[in-house]
Amino acid sequence: MEKEQRWKSLRLRGLRQRWIFNSILPIGALLVLVVALFSAGVSNYYYGTMQKGLETRAQALANSFNEYFMDNGFNSYYQKAVQSAESFEDKNRIELQFIGASGRIQVSTSGLTAGTSPGTDDILRALQENEMTPYHGRDLETGEEILAVSCPLTVNGRVVGIMRLVTSLRAVDRQVVTAVLAIFLIALLCMLLVVFSNLLFINNVVEPVAVVTEAAKRISAGSYGARIENKYSDELGELVDNINDMSLKISQNEKMKSEFISSVSHELRTPLTAINGWGETILEDDLTDDPEQLRRGIRVIVNESRRLSTMVEELLDFSKMEDGRFTLQIEDVDLQAELEDAIFTYQELFRQDGIALEYHPGDGDLPPIRGDSERLKQVFCNVLDNAAKHGGAGRRITASVDQEGSVQVVRVRDYGPGIPEEELPFVKQKFYKGTSRARGSGIGLAVCDEIVGLHGGVFTIGNADGGGTVVTIKLPVRA
Repeated sequence: MEKEQRWKSLRLRGLRQRWIFNSILPIGALLVLVVALFSAGVSNYYYGTMQKGLETRAQALANSFNEYFMDNGFNSYYQKAVQSAESFEDKNRIELQFIGASGRIQVSTSGLTAGTSPGTDDILRALQENEMTPYHGRDLETGEEILAVSCPLTVNGRVVGIMRLVTSLRAVDRQVVTAVLAIFLIALLCMLLVVFSNLLFINNVVEPVAVVTEAAKRISAGSYGARIENKYSDELGELVDNINDMSLKISQNEKMKSEFISSVSHELRTPLTAINGWGETILEDDLTDDPEQLRRGIRVIVNESRRLSTMVEELLDFSKMEDGRFTLQIEDVDLQAELEDAIFTYQELFRQDGIALEYHPGDGDLPPIRGDSERLKQVFCNVLDNAAKHGGAGRRITASVDQEGSVQVVRVRDYGPGIPEEELPFVKQKFYKGTSRARGSGIGLAVCDEIVGLHGGVFTIGNADGGGTVVTIKLPVRA
């Protein structure tokens, strides 16, 4: 029991793992992608906005210097640079630098950097290419993350210096980290909600599936008829109903098979006993002086042999039906002639048993149909024998054949007690015998239904008005 519970736990864990892998993992990957894209977007937005602002401001200051101060000599330029550094209003956030052609800082809003060489590539490129150049990286002196924009200062088209705006990215980095952390927390919350809802859903699915699986194992182990309590109203409820229905049908089939084996054993023993008994009597006793008794014994042997042959044929046909080897030899068949042959075969036998077999042919000759003459005759013989066996108490059987539209219809009616209404839906099922005490294997009508169905026809059994049972066989003129 402990081993079974452990196996069940492992199986449930495996189902949960597959569920998480197939449902939660893709959602998690999607959320990671969203967070990554959002982080990149936020970073690009903040850094891009700051860089654009610095470039606009730097370009305006550089244009002003180039236009008004660079042509008046170095002293005028230097004085204006010092004046601009002293009056620069955003010196707390942005450092304004004036850098010479050598790359060293000449004037700065931060006195600490004057005379130093920043050494970043934006300065070198601005000097060489005579265009505004941005820089985003670490300050080589302090190691701090900075954003800088260098604009060339020119005299007669020649670069003589650089005006540079530098700002720390510490505050922007905090804003970016805060925004990324916020979206990460939102994504994490969404992921937790997804995991929680999926776990609830998995438990609501896996646990019932485990119950159904255990019940199916019990059924497969032989507990036919076992039922599962249905507490569900969705697809699981339909599954439970189907399994309960399957279990009931398997139980019924097993019961019918058991009854069939018992019935066949009895049915085989009875004629064999009669044949063996009368055979020994004829061999050992001198019945030449009593020809009536001799004929009676031979008639018993013939009847029981015929019954045995019928049962063996039914069993063989049933075996072919089960493994799909039941086939037809199709040709043009005179249905009326085949029915009349069957009636001729049984008419005298029924008369000896005190049963009158009446035949009513249709109006005129019927056209041939496509079918298997031997199989159709087998159906007629089985139906006539069944009518005598179950309806012989009425002492009368009628058979008829006629064409009704595009089908030819054969009807065989007995005048016996009929079939209980509750048993009518099952009389064509294999092994079913109902409350009837008549001898038989319980598969003859199932074989007949199969043969007629293969011909494209319809085989029905019902109670006739006025008492008795009527079998109706409808076969298409051209199957």
